[in-house]
Amino acid sequence: MIRIAPLAALLLAASAGAAHAHVGDHGLGLAAGFAHPMTGLDHVLAMVGIGVWAAQRGVADRRAVWTIPAAFVAMMLAGAVAGWTGLRLPMIEAGIVGSVVLLGLLLLGAPRLPSWAPVATAAVFAVFHGYAHGAEIPVGGALAGYAAGFVAATIVLHAAGIGIGSALIRAAGALGPRGFGGALVLGGAAIAVGIA
Repeated sequence: MIRIAPLAALLLAASAGAAHAHVGDHGLGLAAGFAHPMTGLDHVLAMVGIGVWAAQRGVADRRAVWTIPAAFVAMMLAGAVAGWTGLRLPMIEAGIVGSVVLLGLLLLGAPRLPSWAPVATAAVFAVFHGYAHGAEIPVGGALAGYAAGFVAATIVLHAAGIGIGSALIRAAGALGPRGFGGALVLGGAAIAVGIA
């Protein structure tokens, strides 16, 4: 059973090609905001990966289960405001795909880090994802409803990741999240090849 989740993530990533949600008009409001992270494999993998990483880090530091996702959500909102206002940030796509690969490597390697480092890392990753969300709001569109939607979707994906990470830890100990990390690295690489 422990091999199913990484295999599923790998197959999904390999079959998706350039499945990312950073093109076109996604509409306005809560529903459109909720749909945006859910329609991009890169966002889904990163946000579920944040949850798995929070569960992995939570074994040694219980606070990590909520501090890592909370930092992600807070800085995602800051990134969304930057994108919505038209502030130029370089290498957004590379930052998004890079966050998937780096999360995978962090899960795979499980390095010992001070408690602030995963929170700061999640915050940096979140700026890229948030910027993509904010930049997709059509000209003249309101940020509030759309932001509430993508925040809700992000929380759902983080919670799913925490659940997956906790299940993997119960089933396989430390190896469970590491296997998921390997699948994230491969998934990120597949997305990068698809958008190159």
